[in-house]
Amino acid sequence: MSPLPADRVQQHRPFKNCGVDYCGPFWTHYKIRGKRPHKVYLKVFCCFSTKAVHLEVVSDLTTQAFLAALKRFCGRRGLPAKIYSDNATNFVGAYNELSEVKEAIFAEEAQALIHKTCANLSIEFKFIPPRAPHFGGLWEASVKSAKHLLKRTLYTATLTHEELETIVIDIEAILNSRPLTSVSSSPRDLTALTPGHFLIGEPLTASPDIHQSRRRTGLLTRWKRIEQLRKEFWTRWSHEYLHELQNRSKWTRSCKTVKIGDLVIIKEDNIAPLNWPLGRIVAVHPGKDGEIRVAEIRTTSGNITRAIHRLAVLPINEKKEKTDL
Repeated sequence: MSPLPADRVQQHRPFKNCGVDYCGPFWTHYKIRGKRPHKVYLKVFCCFSTKAVHLEVVSDLTTQAFLAALKRFCGRRGLPAKIYSDNATNFVGAYNELSEVKEAIFAEEAQALIHKTCANLSIEFKFIPPRAPHFGGLWEASVKSAKHLLKRTLYTATLTHEELETIVIDIEAILNSRPLTSVSSSPRDLTALTPGHFLIGEPLTASPDIHQSRRRTGLLTRWKRIEQLRKEFWTRWSHEYLHELQNRSKWTRSCKTVKIGDLVIIKEDNIAPLNWPLGRIVAVHPGKDGEIRVAEIRTTSGNITRAIHRLAVLPINEKKEKTDL
């Protein structure tokens, strides 16, 4: 297991580095008799540092709707520096209901438009390797939580677009109020650090203080006070919560890895019986720690990129070497 990426452990403002994913579809109804319901989707943004969640209702899976939701997100959360997204093959393999995303967002023309728009906003847009959804496990967990809450809410409900928007924002508040770590070790302290602390400076469920001082304070003084509180939250985050993320529960030992020239079997989804996709590794992409986790394979239909857990190395070369000896 590799160390956490630098974007996960640095003290950035919320949503400076984030991941994005889709879930759905969901149905919205009109208050007009005989009018058919409309299919909508949910776009999920997850902050890398604080695990805060931002949810956007998207009317369709066109590139224009994707960019419109991105602009709404930037207008409320600020411009991110990096946005990570799944690859098209992850949607087709894991989300059958989102197969339309392949044509709407991951087509060459759509990707060019997305990259151009993000470049104009100084945003770096990155795609994780194909067939490797575990590379985006952080935002996949947020999608799972949002879908779980939505399905429980919408099980028998017929909602309008406005009602769905209200429920989605309520679910966003629920996810941003989940506890991350304890604020102090005192047995009498029942408060916990939440993503809401980094968004508004206190839990989203906190009651407004009616005993605030009536003394006038300038905007600059108030801004300095908010910055002081924010630094305290980041100090607690780095001293308590960050250490919990460093635990490695599996893949603690190195094993034999792939190398250029290896003949491999490629694990693909929905392959017909008696069909064994083969390829030859032509390039490897080591991580910052030197470990190889992604490789480029030459196949009969062209070069593809896959994570190494989708590859099975054939021991033909080893047998040949032993024979030569």
